[in-house]
Amino acid sequence: MSDTLATNVPTYPFGNAGLDPLLPDLGPDGVGRVQLPTGQQAWLFTRHEHLRELLRSPDFSSDFTRPGFPLIRPIPEDMPRRPDGSLIRMDPPEHTKFRRMLTPEFMIKHIRTLEPLIRQTVVDALAEMRAAGQPADLVEHFALPVPSMVICHLLGVPYTDHDYFQERSRILLAWSSPPEQVRVAIEELRDYLTRLIAARRGEPGEDLISRLAAERVATGEMTEEELVGLSVLLLIAGHETTSNMIGLSTLVLLEHPEQLRQLRERPELIDDTVEELLRYLTIVRTGLTRVAVADTDVGGHRVAAGEGVIALLSAANRDTDVFPDGAEFDLNRGSHQHMAFGFGIHQCIGQPLARAELRIALSEMITRLPGLALAVDADEVRYRDAVVFGVQRLPVTW
Repeated sequence: MSDTLATNVPTYPFGNAGLDPLLPDLGPDGVGRVQLPTGQQAWLFTRHEHLRELLRSPDFSSDFTRPGFPLIRPIPEDMPRRPDGSLIRMDPPEHTKFRRMLTPEFMIKHIRTLEPLIRQTVVDALAEMRAAGQPADLVEHFALPVPSMVICHLLGVPYTDHDYFQERSRILLAWSSPPEQVRVAIEELRDYLTRLIAARRGEPGEDLISRLAAERVATGEMTEEELVGLSVLLLIAGHETTSNMIGLSTLVLLEHPEQLRQLRERPELIDDTVEELLRYLTIVRTGLTRVAVADTDVGGHRVAAGEGVIALLSAANRDTDVFPDGAEFDLNRGSHQHMAFGFGIHQCIGQPLARAELRIALSEMITRLPGLALAVDADEVRYRDAVVFGVQRLPVTW
């Protein structure tokens, strides 16, 4: 940040107040400064056009070892600033190399081959929830197990270990977790996956970890430490984001009964519904953090080299210049310009899988659970105070 820090700036992050993200009044251009818990200040950009400009610019780095990178929470001193294999914190050409290794696994044509497995996983989870009786917590019985089972199948992680990795994922993503707990959780996850990778190298299966170990680590294109880091990222992102989207999406649909009725009557609307839910909810509400590596202009504002910036996706996805009445949920909107998965070279590589899981989970749920309804008042639903937005529990009947 420049020598003179801005005064009277809002504290960031803003927290969660329910389905509507808290957004500051930054004036007509949607640009301002914020104060981070680490004591740093950073630029905050909220307009859709500014985020497109920023996130595709080579003048901004994702590498948080660079001086000035905006840290939203402190990193424990004895924890590596950027563990090997942390794809989301790499810049080209390193980022390009690793992303190309993963791309074939997440292409739409490959995800289509997984759809029968996803559907059966969804159907089985719904059947188990029905058998357990009502009311039931949709998060515990459906939203969390489905994506966990799918990512376990894809990676080759035993689902029987789900309690272990889910608990450590919660610690890593919760804002309230002390730095020491975060350090221990990431170390335990890395140790767990190191042992799993060693087992897969000895007895390979038809899974992503086995293929990367055989085709990339054994050939020297990737180190084992890098494979561990990539596996940690995919395991956490692969179940946390989609599970929270399923729970929140269910809540939104139940809070909009006329649109839910429309979706039941016209199942072909499911793709548009998923895109609108992604836009409306934008569960990574902390936005994307970058640091300028050269003096550059964004939206008419000069950002100096070494200054941190935050691209607030949740605000851009409600920008009324792009999404009229953007604060409203409308499954007929056609929300195909949203940034729920980011934008530019770091756009989420797993989005075809996430879309398939959401489409199948929501379609089967509203078909197989007629009369689905909240078992509590909507104002009793409690939200997660975490990096990935979601509901803690969602009691339902049907």
